[in-house]
Amino acid sequence: MKKIGVLISGGGSNLQSIIDSVESGSLRLEIAVVISNNEGAFGITRAENHGIPAEVIKHSDYPDREKFEAQLIKTLDGYGVDLVVLAGFMRVLTPLFVKHYHNRIINIHPAILPLFPGTHAQKQAFDYGGRFSGCSTHFVDEGTDTGPIILQAIVPILPEDTEDTLSSRILKEEHRIYPETLRLWSEGRLRIEGRKVRILPPDDESGG
Repeated sequence: MKKIGVLISGGGSNLQSIIDSVESGSLRLEIAVVISNNEGAFGITRAENHGIPAEVIKHSDYPDREKFEAQLIKTLDGYGVDLVVLAGFMRVLTPLFVKHYHNRIINIHPAILPLFPGTHAQKQAFDYGGRFSGCSTHFVDEGTDTGPIILQAIVPILPEDTEDTLSSRILKEEHRIYPETLRLWSEGRLRIEGRKVRILPPDDESGG
């Protein structure tokens, strides 16, 4: 069974959606470890409540990003992870980390990429006055939210919306498409072809 390591910085609601999918049997993989750079992150408690190994590696304990990431790599590799899953991890990753896990890092972003990359994407969409927003899962490259897109979900921006109500509806879609993305990955059905991710049919449809 393939193993993932989940990196978080806060509450871990996407982590919870992944845990729930694993425990229900709809997602067949092992959450080998949850790592947070924030010792107060509730996501650590979520992991511990489900018997998942959890570690805190504070970036403030290291003199630079590379040394911090070197410790992340050492820890993740120690757990034998096949994929790194970013679930609200509020640190920009350097080329050191991205190259080490080439095409083995997946992130979720609360906007329809390539629109509104970076932080506060929901506020960016709301302030811009668009009619739609949503969320995207993507492989991570060395840019900011620029990697090949896997799945996306559209969320309309309603006239009565506030930033908070829009963010809440986007989050519900995140909780739906992140486990689905990981299911496709765990089944070996994601193939990166240049800028695009091809989703392969199930084995029983493709003849093996």
